[in-house]
Amino acid sequence: MKEGWSNRWKKLLIWISGYLSIVAFAIVGGYAIVKSNDEELKKTAKKAFIVTVIFTIIAAFLAVYSACMSIADTVSAGARDAFTWITSLSIIAEVIVYAVFAIIDFCKKDKKVEVIEEKEDKVD
Repeated sequence: MKEGWSNRWKKLLIWISGYLSIVAFAIVGGYAIVKSNDEELKKTAKKAFIVTVIFTIIAAFLAVYSACMSIADTVSAGARDAFTWITSLSIIAEVIVYAVFAIIDFCKKDKKVEVIEEKEDKVD
């Protein structure tokens, strides 16, 4: 029976869910790790998990820093500018990292497909 989704699309879905939400990634990535028989898919889910955790930690740090700035009565303009720059850079870095990993995994040829093509070439 033919599958509806190829591994390329599954990997892309894992990266998109990781970018959108940690809850969405927990569902999609967790399912891929637990239920999938394909090692490449599990490897992609594990990489996406690590990247998602890193950016979640950065977001948590920025939230704590923001809360500390709001509690303080007087915060220098430099601290606010630094917070703005760090927040902007982390958002840009997150988009770039997820996009690069998604494109790399999407453009990779599946090893199974290569093996099948080689066998077909030998038969002909």
